Amino acid sequence: MKAKSHYFNKHGKLRTKIYEAKLKELQIELVKLQEWVKAKGKKVVVIFEGRDAAGKGGVIKRITERLNPRVVRVVALGIPTEKEKTQWYFQRYVPHLPAAGEMVLFDRSWYNRAGVERVMGFCTDDEYWDFLRACPNFEKMLIRSGITIIKYWFSVSEEEQEKRFQARLKDPTKRWKLSPIDIKSRSLWVEYSKAKDDMFSYTDTKICPWYVVNADDKKRARINTIHHLLSLIPYEDLTPEPMELPPRKKEKGYVRPPMQEQTFVPDIFEKEE
Repeated sequence: MKAKSHYFNKHGKLRTKIYEAKLKELQIELVKLQEWVKAKGKKVVVIFEGRDAAGKGGVIKRITERLNPRVVRVVALGIPTEKEKTQWYFQRYVPHLPAAGEMVLFDRSWYNRAGVERVMGFCTDDEYWDFLRACPNFEKMLIRSGITIIKYWFSVSEEEQEKRFQARLKDPTKRWKLSPIDIKSRSLWVEYSKAKDDMFSYTDTKICPWYVVNADDKKRARINTIHHLLSLIPYEDLTPEPMELPPRKKEKGYVRPPMQEQTFVPDIFEKEE
C-alpha cells in the first residue's frame, strides 16, 4: 500500500494528476476499440445502472468524450408514452440496439422495471415478475444474435449520495439532475437495496453477468470502469495511419465579399479602443 499511497490525496480520493494522465491513456485505447468495432462490424451494448447520483453519467461522458457519435452513441430514454405503455415491455428498447459497427451505451435501460418502477409502484406485481423471468431470455437472445452485452451497476454509499444531492442543490448547473423521483428515493434506500438484490438474483447470469463498480470516488470509478470495459473486449489497434495533406491550392481571381455585409457573433472579449 505504501508504494501506491501517492495515487491518493489525504481524503483517500484519487489524485487529479494521476486521474487525468490515466484517463488520457484509456481514451486513446477507447479510440482503438471504436475503430475495431467499426472495421469488424461488431455490435456492443453497455448498460449503466445504479443508485441516483452514483456517477453513471460522468463515466459515460468520459467514454464518449473523444469518440465518434456515429459509432458510439448514448441512449437515455425518458418516461414511456401512453402508446409505449401498451407495447411489449422490451419493444421501446429494441429500435436503439446497435447495428453492425456500432456501440450503444444505455444510460439506464430495460432494468428500470426492476428498479424505479418496482419501488415507486409504476408497474404491477405481475409485470415485475414477468420481467424478471423474461429478462435473462431476452438478453440470451440478443447475445445469440451477435450482440455483446456488458452490464455495470454503480454502487454508492448513503452518505456519499447525500453529499452529491446537496451539491446538486447548491449548483444551478447541476440542479436539473435532481427530479422529484430522486428526492423521494432518499427515504426509500432499503427498498431500492432489496429491489437490486432481487434483480441480481434473477439477472446476474453466467452468460450476462453484472459488474459492480464502487462509485464513492468518482474519478476512481471512471478509471476502473473504462479499464474493465476495455479488458472485456479483445480489440485490436486498427487506428488509421496519419494521412499526408497535399499543399493547399492557391485560388486566383477570387474576391471575398465585403466583411461588413456579414452578420458576426459579438465578441464579448473585444478590446476597447
